Amino acid sequence: MEIRNIVIIAHVDHGKTTLVDALLKQTKTFRDNQKEMSETLIMDSNDLERERGITILAKNTSVFYKDTKINIIDTPGHADFGGEVERTITMASGAILLVDAAEGPLPQTKFVLKKALEAGLKIVLVINKIDKRDARPLEIIAEIETLFLDLAQDDSSLEFITLFAVGRDGKAFYSLPENYSAETPGDLVPLFDTILKEFPNVAMNEDKPLQMQISTLDYDNYVGKLCIGKITQGTLKKDQNIAVVGENDKVIGTNRVAKLFTTSGLDRVEVEQAVAGDIATIAGIPILTIGQTVCDPGFPQSMPHITVEDPTIKISIGPNTSPFGGKEGKFSTSRQLRERLYKEVETNLGLRVEDDTEGVGFIVSGRGELHLAVLLEEMRRGGYEMEVSKPQVIYKTINGEICEPFEEVTIEVEEQFFGVITEEMGKRKASMLDMKKEGGNQNRIVYRIASQNLLGIRNSLLTKTRGTAILHSFFLGYFPKGLRMDDTRNGSLVSVKGGEAANYAIGKVQARGVLFVGHGDVVYEGMVVGAANKMDDIEVNVSKEKQLTNNRSAGEGVSVGVIPPTRLTLEQSLDFINDDELLEITPISLRIRKRVLTSTLRKVNDRRMRQIRESQQQNQG
Repeated sequence: MEIRNIVIIAHVDHGKTTLVDALLKQTKTFRDNQKEMSETLIMDSNDLERERGITILAKNTSVFYKDTKINIIDTPGHADFGGEVERTITMASGAILLVDAAEGPLPQTKFVLKKALEAGLKIVLVINKIDKRDARPLEIIAEIETLFLDLAQDDSSLEFITLFAVGRDGKAFYSLPENYSAETPGDLVPLFDTILKEFPNVAMNEDKPLQMQISTLDYDNYVGKLCIGKITQGTLKKDQNIAVVGENDKVIGTNRVAKLFTTSGLDRVEVEQAVAGDIATIAGIPILTIGQTVCDPGFPQSMPHITVEDPTIKISIGPNTSPFGGKEGKFSTSRQLRERLYKEVETNLGLRVEDDTEGVGFIVSGRGELHLAVLLEEMRRGGYEMEVSKPQVIYKTINGEICEPFEEVTIEVEEQFFGVITEEMGKRKASMLDMKKEGGNQNRIVYRIASQNLLGIRNSLLTKTRGTAILHSFFLGYFPKGLRMDDTRNGSLVSVKGGEAANYAIGKVQARGVLFVGHGDVVYEGMVVGAANKMDDIEVNVSKEKQLTNNRSAGEGVSVGVIPPTRLTLEQSLDFINDDELLEITPISLRIRKRVLTSTLRKVNDRRMRQIRESQQQNQG
């Protein structure tokens, strides 16, 4: 039996997972009465993936077509999860590059194509969503050709087959159909046949010594740790003795393969053996981790180590030290946080964790704000309680000069908000690289900006454009440190007393800013209960009750209407907090607080910090 291993790569929301749905259904992977036949986004099985509508974790499945097994790897389309692309792309021998027929190539398209070309993969271009009203497939092909010219390392990479598709309808075409509609006949046979014709058969070298690199880890409650990878050469059998090899051919240990699986559709199927080219799963070997090589004990030779780009953003995570610490989560100690974070590093290659030398917490570094926010949300849902600092960029010293990460940012926005965007990006010290008008009244603007000045921009732009702006980013690299934007965030409304928030006090405080708490919410001293409407912090008491007498009722004399509180999401909270604040995260609540809770100590600390800054300015002068 022949085997093809393909990876589907694209920018976020260009239709990867929807196309995989159609590939699974049209190969009769499911019975007609199975629930998957009526589902969409079948591969996005993670709760956060379904809620956000994006792929976070790379996953593999398989279909059978004309006596050929096609292993399909579905990858994330968001730049923050680029580590998932980098670790799984090594299992493929060909890539389907999916591009939206209206939007064209966007920043993540450039990233995933660059990685596929570096891995030497053959590319098949699929122009998807040709049914869109503003589709411009022929223009998109020209843009993709330009992208290939920029990224290709040799002339052979410039030759690629182009297909046209509507993934939602499960149809692909060799040439662009005229006046496409839902009634236009078609299926995915052109795509299947192109895969068989253009991508190499990898079921070869079975007679050579076993060699298989681990690309993915998983866990099963019954058989324990699962290690997944492509068998490069040889044959892997159940009960076979194997050597686990690290970098530089170092033998870490020898083990017996207790259970062996391959994929059929979405299911893992236990098998007696797996051959070269196939993607196999080994169960029950705890020492195996991503990047290691499984070998024949007589041939302990490691494969090139999987490398991923370094993180650019870091936060500190520590035990919750607020007055409510330990009351809302199952796991809140430093030891429990350590176990969870270091376990995450085993599978999340884009993540780095190290002990904080200045405290009892940990410094966690990732590829972007979304990357770290997803980790925090997963921990929160797992019962963990913690406090988190404001995200900061990671600086590097290169050739004796301090450098910081820069990104290329593409913003799509309606014409009426063009001035808002240019004003916001001007404040953030961004330089415009390109601007062009898209279909209708849409503008696409490309900027170059320091990652430090990009922090918190998503929520700011969404607010100023009434939720219509779309932002994508692409990591450019490290360059000499540039100008930092001025702090434009207003101060905080800080509670000076603990207790339950009351409508009487809220009615009097709400004129000073936007409140994050409502009637009945429990607050404590030093907790941030809202955003002030001026630059300085304002201390307020939101738990003050109206004094009652024998002659007056609780509601009498209160004529001010109470505005409902603004509830920030986890990502909005990370964007909002300042350097002197922390985000308290529990399975139940999100609370922003000052690092120093007591008002008197906070004022002493502020005075000390102000003196230090003045001293530094005098020394520089």
